[in-house]
Amino acid sequence: MSILEINHIEKSFGQAHILRDISFEMEQGQTVAIIGSSGSGKTTLLRCINFLETPDSGTIRVNGDVILDAAVDKNLTDKEKRDRRLHFGMVFQSFNLFPQYTALENVTLARKLMAREREDYKANKKAINQEIDAIGEELLRQIGLYERKDYYPHQLSGGQQQRVAIARALALEPDILCFDEPTSALDPELTGEVLKVIRSLADKNMTMIIVTHEMAFARDVADKVIFMDEGVIVEMGDSNEVINNPKQERTKQFLSRYTNEGM
Repeated sequence: MSILEINHIEKSFGQAHILRDISFEMEQGQTVAIIGSSGSGKTTLLRCINFLETPDSGTIRVNGDVILDAAVDKNLTDKEKRDRRLHFGMVFQSFNLFPQYTALENVTLARKLMAREREDYKANKKAINQEIDAIGEELLRQIGLYERKDYYPHQLSGGQQQRVAIARALALEPDILCFDEPTSALDPELTGEVLKVIRSLADKNMTMIIVTHEMAFARDVADKVIFMDEGVIVEMGDSNEVINNPKQERTKQFLSRYTNEGM
């Protein structure tokens, strides 16, 4: 059974038709890279999957369960969106860390807020928060930032901030981890450290969707590549096949710039 099924997603903003009949599936442990020019609909698709936007039509299934039917779920409450969003972890382009919190506090904040809804929270507040801190510390250790757990975002490099954002997304134990161009806001010398963390997650069979302009990374790390253009999926398939031997002329045109740059 597929872990994620996207079926016939459509999305418009006013007269602009951004997503047109988007459908694809992915398996547990699979990494899917979404590539395409700016404005092709990649980020909007990711935001629809994460309930940051509401599709006009279509369905989303996770582990076989319908978590969104756009024909029915027109007016979801904030809580309903949040609950369904928990299937996904989101890592944004611009980190979106809270400047007033340390690295560890950024990683554990959402989980601690959710813990307050537990029936046993008042009686076990200290133990629960200590457990969450331990989880956060282990995640920071895994991404090589344990020694900087008490640093504030302004004391960290861009690459370090993005790694903290990855740990924050992982802290909620999502079914699927989503990245929206995770290296686009980084200087070239910092890109490698973030890609290394994502590669390590792929090696651990973390299920991931990665919107990226890093073609070599998409080819080498992703199991499947989706090429989007003008709101449609133009080509989809094995990462090596799509990147090295694209079938569609539009895909060939898009990838030619990267080939010319020595991908």
